[in-house]
Amino acid sequence: MSPRENRTARAPVSPTVIRRPQRTLTKEDYEALRKTPLLNLTGALIMGIADPVPNPSPMAEDEGAWVREHAWPAHFQKTERKYPFGFQRWSTCELGTCWNCLSGRCDLCVHRQNGGPHHDNNTDWVWSSRGRCVSQLILRPGGEPCLWWCRCSCPKYGPGPTAPAPAAAEDVAAKPVAELHPHRRPSPRGQGADGQEALF
Repeated sequence: MSPRENRTARAPVSPTVIRRPQRTLTKEDYEALRKTPLLNLTGALIMGIADPVPNPSPMAEDEGAWVREHAWPAHFQKTERKYPFGFQRWSTCELGTCWNCLSGRCDLCVHRQNGGPHHDNNTDWVWSSRGRCVSQLILRPGGEPCLWWCRCSCPKYGPGPTAPAPAAAEDVAAKPVAELHPHRRPSPRGQGADGQEALF
């Protein structure tokens, strides 16, 4: 059995998919994502914080921003600023859509492969002003899990969505280089000896 089949074959953690609304990214949201350094953007996609959905809160957004700016220690603020929608503020149940579903590969949905949701262990940490962890804090003493279910509406169990068909070799060969690699510019040397556009 291949590792991929083994991941899919594991018994599910929970028989019920928790459906939560998916965030609709605005033009400003896309701009914030576009400006994010690639390493941080990759991390945000893996952690599900590229499109998080906040839970209802008695604190208004501007009040939360004031707390983050004036009460949070500097090391929290530094990490928070690296991500388009912040980092420390998100609970596991507020995480968004997995990177595979965002790229149109619902057949590879993270929670389909893992056989269930990602969940935390009902704890958080108390930090000192110097960034040291000083104590463990149990947030949900009843033991109820805080879950991340990918917010995509694709199925998480049972028959999966079909994967996109791979492009046929002749289709790829027929496309001009500029269409296959739009970031590459034609070589100043022009065409190769066989009449094809030079890549480098």
